[in-house]
Amino acid sequence: MALKVAVFVDYIGAVGGGERVALTLARALGGDVITTDVNLESVKRLGYEDVRVVSLAETIKTPPLKQISASAIFRRCDLSEKYDFFIFTGNWSHYAAKRHKPNLWYCYSPARAFYDLRGSVISRQPNPALRALAALWIDLHRRFDQRSVESVDRIIAISTNVQRRIEEAYGRSSILIYPPVDVARFRFEECGDFWLSVNRIYPEKRIDLQFQVFGSLPEERLVVVGGYSKGDHATRYCRRLMETIPENVTMLGEVSDEELTDLYARSKGLICTALDEDFGLTPVEAMASGKPVIAVKEGGFLESVIDGVTGRLVEARSDRIAEAIREISKEGCLAYKDACRERAEDFSEETFIRLIKDEISEVIDRA
Repeated sequence: MALKVAVFVDYIGAVGGGERVALTLARALGGDVITTDVNLESVKRLGYEDVRVVSLAETIKTPPLKQISASAIFRRCDLSEKYDFFIFTGNWSHYAAKRHKPNLWYCYSPARAFYDLRGSVISRQPNPALRALAALWIDLHRRFDQRSVESVDRIIAISTNVQRRIEEAYGRSSILIYPPVDVARFRFEECGDFWLSVNRIYPEKRIDLQFQVFGSLPEERLVVVGGYSKGDHATRYCRRLMETIPENVTMLGEVSDEELTDLYARSKGLICTALDEDFGLTPVEAMASGKPVIAVKEGGFLESVIDGVTGRLVEARSDRIAEAIREISKEGCLAYKDACRERAEDFSEETFIRLIKDEISEVIDRA
């Protein structure tokens, strides 16, 4: 008899790589997605309308009440009689782990605000009172976070970068399984006249750095794809960005899967500037399209991009990124096509699903 699987997701708003992985998991395992807030239009736009999505309740929209309410919703829920196996994704859904076993957590990263980005999150608060409140919330919720993870049977990390963070945050080891890309969905069409940037519009993605770079390269063009969830910490950042967009930068917001595939196919390549990225699916998507990737030399980009072969890994400085853009524009993206497509095959969806099924079987056997 087939297992009935529930894939828990924090919330589905502006769909990024994490939400796409969870929806892919649910589809491949014949399971349901269990979440809080859900934008069904985003799910449909990505082509996952066949996946059943169940909303437990809506969160309070103001951070950090959004995160606190999500944690409470998952902690209170009880679907233990409806499913045979439970997969948690994100930072808050694992609060359901105590009641839902056997389980595993596919960890994109421990909540970075509680650990490696704690200082950054506190410092960007606008006044001393809010900074003190942020520190209090982080330190208190971090204890709840660590206690909740004790109920997780197995942790799977998306990169060696995240494995290190898991060890530091929880003192636990984890299994490495890279997230999947449907390589066959992508194609090479041409070396177009624009560079592409695909990411949620969050401060950690450093879109402002991309603006600096292209402000100094008027002969180049940048197209930025991605949205943000209203009411989260990105709102103020996004407003500031909108006031400083260079003339040669176009912000498209969220686009459909078909539109994104077409943009990859016609671009010169991909620009990635995220701060210590967990892993990053977009470089693999670009390489599956035969396009080179210029990424900052940190985080998960070190595990996907091969410097000098499938693109460039550079310091997070506008002059270094601009230099790489000039070099690859001069060489042409065709010089990278074959190596990029070959590299992308290492992250196929088939391999991912096979490895996840193996881990599910082992957790069940041990239980």
